[in-house]
Amino acid sequence: MKVVIIGGVAGGATAAARLRRLDEQADIVVFERSGFISYANCGLPYYIGGTIEEESDLTLQTPESFWKRFRVKMNVHHEVMAIHPDNKTVTVKNIDNGTIFTEGYDKLVLAPGAKPIKPSFDGADSDKIFTLRTVEDTLKIKNYANAHQPQSAVVVGGGFIGIEAAENLRDLGMDVTLVEAANQLMAPFDRDMASFIHAEIRKNGIHLMLDTMVEGFADTDCGIDVKLKAAQTLHTDLVILAIGVAPETALAKDAGLELGIKGSIVVNDRMETSIPDIYAVGDAVQIKNFVTGEDTLISLAGPANKQGRIAADNICGGDSHYTGGQGSSVIKIFDMTAAATGINEKTAKALGIAVDKVILSPMSHAGYYPGGRMMTLKVLFEKDTYRLLGAQIVGFDGVDKRIDVLATAIRAGMRATDLTELDLAYAPPYSSAKDPVNMAGYIIENIRNGIVKQWHYEEDEMLPRDGSVTLLDVRTAMEYSKGHAKGFANIPVDALRDHIGELDNSKPVYVICQSGLRSYIASRILMSNGFDTYNFAGGFRFYDAVRNDKALSKKSTLCGMDD
Repeated sequence: MKVVIIGGVAGGATAAARLRRLDEQADIVVFERSGFISYANCGLPYYIGGTIEEESDLTLQTPESFWKRFRVKMNVHHEVMAIHPDNKTVTVKNIDNGTIFTEGYDKLVLAPGAKPIKPSFDGADSDKIFTLRTVEDTLKIKNYANAHQPQSAVVVGGGFIGIEAAENLRDLGMDVTLVEAANQLMAPFDRDMASFIHAEIRKNGIHLMLDTMVEGFADTDCGIDVKLKAAQTLHTDLVILAIGVAPETALAKDAGLELGIKGSIVVNDRMETSIPDIYAVGDAVQIKNFVTGEDTLISLAGPANKQGRIAADNICGGDSHYTGGQGSSVIKIFDMTAAATGINEKTAKALGIAVDKVILSPMSHAGYYPGGRMMTLKVLFEKDTYRLLGAQIVGFDGVDKRIDVLATAIRAGMRATDLTELDLAYAPPYSSAKDPVNMAGYIIENIRNGIVKQWHYEEDEMLPRDGSVTLLDVRTAMEYSKGHAKGFANIPVDALRDHIGELDNSKPVYVICQSGLRSYIASRILMSNGFDTYNFAGGFRFYDAVRNDKALSKKSTLCGMDD
């Protein structure tokens, strides 16, 4: 059996290695257009910033090492020009010498990946504008920075690559501006949770411009101008475009394969395309969202590796199936970690799913053990069924392990209330006896059982301030004096029973504290005394973060840049 694989990196290289492990006699040939067959995409920004010091550390395998271990013919600088399904051949060009030849196959695996989106703006062909997708892209940026010592940079796009590029350029000492067309960074997160990401970006000296569209570029004698819609032109030394990627599927289209959303390759759960004996994996394929069942694109290394393995299994006579992706992801943002899995609230509402949520701010480990830091969790579930839909976490320690627990719970089909049953490891340096994931489950269980009712940030502006409801802040007087929500009176929770007679139990009571714990206790006191009470989800810490971010984002949009 002869298998030809178009593309290396995650999906293609994984498929090649798995094929060899399953079939020692197979003839396996890989064609990769770039000069690198298997490399760490996710590490590329950190080489620019110097965290990863050696270029060689980016390369996971070379053609020579792959041949030595797997006896797979890895051909770099070879571009497949056409696929001919009728006679099972591909036309290949050797980029180094221009030679064009034909290669036959019994099975074909497409792993072309995705290409950076580069709009046809005026001036977009400037040699001061870069994208960041391959090792070659990384080396161009690194070499340019070494040669020209740029003092400033503009990064366009606030996804994973944009944020990581901005952080690493900032680590090099550059004055960095991050421009994003949407009203938030990091689309997998809801706007409220993104507030913490925005704050960390600003805290580290990056100018953040949200709701800002780029209209074009113009080279100058000493840099490049970035022209913005309804905002002042930015002058900078270099630009990185990180506004997203698109499936690279021209070959598949020309070969007559069925295409899906955004031109992606349609595959079944065995990673088979619409043409027999042709498989496709990675960023170029359309998959199912595990939570919603909807068609989607997920450009992440984890799914690509799984798909490469599944395609190889099936080529070798197995029966492996890809059950969909849920977009589990994590990103370092200076000292902060942000992670998400499943769908967010915005997506759930757009799909008509009856969604509910809890927001909590627990410590990363036991409070009495030194070094604990607060994190914020948002867990989404379906009303009535309590099916877990997704989760988002921002914090500093322990974020990654909590998102992995929640991702596993979603994959296992657990209900949100089942989170209380998880038997998670505990020792004071690592967690609390009631882990943050357990705590989310307890809150959801309380909601289900009617023990607590919630109110949320988006309801704040609708709350009447005319005395028809009671607005109560149960933090200490000192905390209250440092900032509070408009119209909220202060009665500390420990004094609430002494003052309960002063409150009108015919009025609904909306309660808030710093993290949500004391206001929950206050809610129980009030409900037990006949009050209709609602506890604020997330606490004043969350409320203040969202409020401040909205104010700063509006200011930066109006003024053209953060002060």
